[in-house]
Amino acid sequence: MFAAWGRFVYWFRWLVLGFSGLMLTASIVALSQGGTLQNTSQPGLEYARAASLIAKELPQPGGSSFDLIFRSDALTVRDPAFRAAMDSALAPLRADSRVDLVSTPYSSPPSAAAALQSRDGHAMLAVVSVKDDFPTARQYYEQLRALVHSDRLTILATGNLAVGHDFDTILKADLQRAELVSLPLAAVLLLVVFATVVAALLPLGVGGLAVVGGLAGVGLLARVTDVSTYATNIVTLIGLGVAIDYSLFMVNRFREELAGGRSAEESLARTMATAGRAVTFSGLTVAIGLSGMLFFQGSFLASMGLAGAVVVAIAVLYALTFLASLLAVLGGRVNRLRLPLPRRRAGRGLWHGVATWVMRRPVLVLVPVLALLALIASPFVHIRLANGDVNMLPPAAESRRATEMLMEQFPGHNLTTMTVVVRYTEGPPLTADRVGDLYDFSRRLAAIPNVERVTSVVNLDPALGRTDYQALLSGPTAQAPSSVQDAVRQSVGKDIVVLNVGTRQGAQSDQARAIVRAIRALKPPSGSQILVGGLTAYDIDLLSFILQRIPGAVLFVVLMTYLALFLLTGSLVLPLKAVVMNVISISASFGALVWVFQQGHLSHLLNFTASSIDPSVPVLLFCIVFGLSMDYEVMLISRIQEEYRRTADTTHAVAEGLERSGRLVTGAAAIMVAVFAAFGLADVVLIKSIGLGLALAVAIDATLVRALIVPAVMRLLGPANWWSPRPLTRLYRRTNLGEPLEPTPEAA
Repeated sequence: MFAAWGRFVYWFRWLVLGFSGLMLTASIVALSQGGTLQNTSQPGLEYARAASLIAKELPQPGGSSFDLIFRSDALTVRDPAFRAAMDSALAPLRADSRVDLVSTPYSSPPSAAAALQSRDGHAMLAVVSVKDDFPTARQYYEQLRALVHSDRLTILATGNLAVGHDFDTILKADLQRAELVSLPLAAVLLLVVFATVVAALLPLGVGGLAVVGGLAGVGLLARVTDVSTYATNIVTLIGLGVAIDYSLFMVNRFREELAGGRSAEESLARTMATAGRAVTFSGLTVAIGLSGMLFFQGSFLASMGLAGAVVVAIAVLYALTFLASLLAVLGGRVNRLRLPLPRRRAGRGLWHGVATWVMRRPVLVLVPVLALLALIASPFVHIRLANGDVNMLPPAAESRRATEMLMEQFPGHNLTTMTVVVRYTEGPPLTADRVGDLYDFSRRLAAIPNVERVTSVVNLDPALGRTDYQALLSGPTAQAPSSVQDAVRQSVGKDIVVLNVGTRQGAQSDQARAIVRAIRALKPPSGSQILVGGLTAYDIDLLSFILQRIPGAVLFVVLMTYLALFLLTGSLVLPLKAVVMNVISISASFGALVWVFQQGHLSHLLNFTASSIDPSVPVLLFCIVFGLSMDYEVMLISRIQEEYRRTADTTHAVAEGLERSGRLVTGAAAIMVAVFAAFGLADVVLIKSIGLGLALAVAIDATLVRALIVPAVMRLLGPANWWSPRPLTRLYRRTNLGEPLEPTPEAA
């Protein structure tokens, strides 16, 4: 099938090349029609249901908002010059039609003004409310921020709009930096591998086309479903890596066939039957790995998996069409513009010697290598997962600096708040009995260890008791004091009452998590149910959501990869070996990830703040690495299997297969490591950790695992490598899945 496709492409090369041009044109058009990327919450989780009830039943501001901190070391907030400078800086915002309200300590009641003034009296906070929702306001936030400036006061912005804008801006800069670094590095490595300019340019062309197609696919997906803002970085990272790798293998095999004296047509047919087939299976295994993220429906991981699978499919398609047609057009000219680099000597080389040396002493090689990988993986047992926050931004980011100043210097802003929603299924919430129950419930909340305060309609005045609140709230609220009316309006809906629980513990701390769990364990007031929201509840709920789905995702990826590798090899043993090798590579990369990003080693060098690992990172790494590691497994096993079919000698086949693919696998891994490490230069910690984690996993996989562990294990297994039950073997041969070639010395 693949050989026939190769001959078809050769005879209709200009038609196939034109089809690739149409694909590129469609991708460019689709890029301009893409939807908006955004990170959304999971509506089924408890924290999201609590937020939904509050939004439905309580008065909410019409749009979004951001905060501005004004500070002067020389002036205090009581100086007229401070107020004049602050009012002058805010005047353009007040005059802007997109701004709904600007609240400052000077325009707020005394009870609210205290929280808007710093403890040292040198800074003030202004809250800017806009008329549009977050996705709309996000588009023009930068214009509003540019309106605010002062020559006397230092101004910093924070809040959802400011943080979202900084993430968008820095992610875009990270992507540009990664492309600027990775593409020249990849070009240099390709020149070293091929030693000719024309051959080296082909993989870069396929990589560029795959990324354009992948980004177009992401944009179109965003029109029909929620796609994460991280998707463009991940798609570019995966697209460049796999497209260059696939092209590298195909161009190298085409040149090998030409060097064996075959015609361009026969060389392309054999290239497609070997490297093209391996690329297809490799793409399938990568897509299978990425599809594991589809188990996390409702989170941004699902969109990342879908986007990644799209770019991998496009990379395979371009390799089998665009690249194949260019090879047909170029023929022998693929070797033009040779560089003055040392040529590879004929005969057996380094990798044959390495494989032979390993297979003479497989146990002596396996034990220390596995011990080293176990040592690298050991920090993984201490992993602590927590959702990322503003600390994922670099320390110099404006919104992060403003957030830290807000928490350190402004009273009340250093508290972590848990929003407790008491929902009644029948009847109004403020009857005498229910007010009494709420009073008792709020005191039980206050008694939980590390709870600093509870704010609610039954905690307005410490001088009031249970019966006082029953009398005050169960009657007509129109006769109550204005402060009580405001509290009822802000925290009591048709069916709900909201209580806010504050603690000085960090939102992601174990103590804060213990408070949320303690609240959820409390018996709710009679006739009600309780829902807990807030950042800590979000952290717990999302972590639980991911952990519950990991076993199913892992099982699916492993089983489907096993099946794909059986279809490639016809063996039941080799796929099992490949899965175990992948687990070893991934475990080592996870351990290194914890050592660097959680324990903080190299944090100064890499410019980040050590913190818990975002729960999405291990999922992303597992799904991506599990697929990408199969690249080298497929390429290596394909060459070993070719040689085994020719000689029926496993030891010889492993040595020859590693000799013919080892240099190429090393070059391909070096290119992929360069691409991934370039993303490790990112300022956003999530992208940095994924880039470095992938780079390390690929480096380990292509060196310690493929060059040392695989030959040792295959030597120990011997003929058992190729075993499968006779019925499966007959079925495999009958369906011609092996696509055997005529055995010739040149192909060996």
